[in-house]
Amino acid sequence: MADHGADPGVGSQPWDALIIGDDSLKTAHTVYLFLGAFICLFGLVSLAIKEKLYMSEAMVAVLIGVVVGPFASKLFVPSQIFGQDLNKVTFELTRLVVAIQCMACGVDLPGNYLWREKRSVLVLLGPVMILMWIVTALGIYWIIGLSILDSLIIAACLTPTDPVLANSIVKGRFAEAHIPLNVRLILAAESGANDGLGTPFLFLAFYLQRKSDTGLAIGEWFARIFLYQVCLAVVFGALVAYLARKALKLAERNGWIDKESLISFTISLTLFIMGVCAFLGLDDILAVFIAGNTHFQEIIDALLNLAFFVYIGSLMPWSLFGSIPQLAVWRLVVLALWVLFLRRLPAVLAMYKWIPALKSPTEAIFAGVRHALYFLYTPTMS
Repeated sequence: MADHGADPGVGSQPWDALIIGDDSLKTAHTVYLFLGAFICLFGLVSLAIKEKLYMSEAMVAVLIGVVVGPFASKLFVPSQIFGQDLNKVTFELTRLVVAIQCMACGVDLPGNYLWREKRSVLVLLGPVMILMWIVTALGIYWIIGLSILDSLIIAACLTPTDPVLANSIVKGRFAEAHIPLNVRLILAAESGANDGLGTPFLFLAFYLQRKSDTGLAIGEWFARIFLYQVCLAVVFGALVAYLARKALKLAERNGWIDKESLISFTISLTLFIMGVCAFLGLDDILAVFIAGNTHFQEIIDALLNLAFFVYIGSLMPWSLFGSIPQLAVWRLVVLALWVLFLRRLPAVLAMYKWIPALKSPTEAIFAGVRHALYFLYTPTMS
């Protein structure tokens, strides 16, 4: 007679068959557990954290990432999970999150806002942004000790006012209670547009670094980067927005589209624009912002942001701080203070009279300090 109890997979420990033994899958499930628990718990107390502790969701998520990352508990170690693909995964995840946020910025603005506030937007994206780039580069050059062109390259990455972080001061009950609508709108418009406009600053320094003939370098940069990547991205984004709006109205008018598809339409449009721009070599972030024109699902927006900053917190290279002369802690602290106080505030204060969207010096100071001191400054604003 067959012995039905002799199955080695069930045997003396029948419950083991229900638990996955693959270590890589266990790691993924651990990430799901802690990430899901953090997002749920943070969602329950998010308003209290902002109003009582004056901390944004991005800061809290980064701190959680540090705790669960390799620096502390080692529950989530991206380098072990993604291996040699770590940089590629980080790059694509960053593109996705920033693109969705840029689309959200475009969606939240009134339909003709960019045209109505064109003078304010042009001043912020023109002279103010150029001064921010130069001042940041000078800080890196003097404090870190890199060459001027290397400093300009790094400064181009620090110049844009990130739309993900801008969420804290342009959206939600806390922002609506403390910050005037005109300030929130102009900061949202600027953060969405200048994230894509960081590209020409970055590549101008690259071209000057790689080519000995300055005139030839500037000529190629103007044709390939400014005209093709940037200007064509604006045209492409506007064209896609126009066609998508017509198609969406047609579908709604004829009853072809359901509510679920309508909600996901913007995210799908974002992915489509990113893919086309990648194949054409266009500035996808700027194109996505220009195309922002339909409904947006803020739940997915918040979910991506929190998950992204937990990931960033787990990637922080703490072991490098102090091990390289240029990354000495005192240099990083001084550079951080330089960027927080000098990168943006002096330029905005000097030019706020040419920025009609800012009605007073108080609003100009707030727009200048932005993420640096805005939680401390909001009582004055309100």
